[in-house]
Amino acid sequence: MWVECFENDVRFDGDTLEELLDRFLEHVRATHDVSYPDEELLVWARNFAEASVRADGPLERLPSIGPIEVHPVTEERIDDWLRFFDRDAFPDNPDWGSCYCLHPHTGDTPERPWRDVRADMVERLRSGVTLGYLAYVGGRPAGWVNASHRSTYAKYDGIDRDGPSPGTVLGVSCFVIAPPFRRHGVASALLDRVIRDGEARGARYIEGYPRRTELGDDSTSFCGPRSMFDIRGFSPVEHHDRFTVLRKPV
Repeated sequence: MWVECFENDVRFDGDTLEELLDRFLEHVRATHDVSYPDEELLVWARNFAEASVRADGPLERLPSIGPIEVHPVTEERIDDWLRFFDRDAFPDNPDWGSCYCLHPHTGDTPERPWRDVRADMVERLRSGVTLGYLAYVGGRPAGWVNASHRSTYAKYDGIDRDGPSPGTVLGVSCFVIAPPFRRHGVASALLDRVIRDGEARGARYIEGYPRRTELGDDSTSFCGPRSMFDIRGFSPVEHHDRFTVLRKPV
């Protein structure tokens, strides 16, 4: 079990969670001038430490993969989705092990225990408020895309105010690809399925939100590369500080 300071300056390893939390908090207060209350810092560190044990999926990228199948996450696939996010999605990045792709829906909020975030997303999937897709390779979940209606995304509330109604737009907010399957076309397969299903889902448009500056690492590519949208006919609508809104009619 381990936790890394959010300033990426010190890593703490240990056998007990409470020991790690004490050492982490002592370090932050002695070394960094931050305004977060102790309780929020400890929730973040606890989430990180527990993910460092829970996320035990494989790390090594496969040299090649088999055919990719993509399916919407309906009730019968929620267990697969949980397995993917619990263990396979972030074994190389425990800091993100508590996200469960809820952030696009809530926007920036204080850190919460990962079990609460997980439960909220399960309820959203079961009720149909959140709709995404899992990519499978050899029967194993390899990737995820959140492709819910933009009206459900607090993160993108208010973009293009003179544009189409948010309820008519599918927003491709996040891709998560397990390490063995990265750079094998999994995100492209997921995006193609979102495009193909757009009309049947009652959408008039599909949007993407790639970063304006691509840093080249996997963790900052969660919105997908701009090029992936460009070659599928998406056009720029708005530029924001960190991302560009790209849109394609259904």
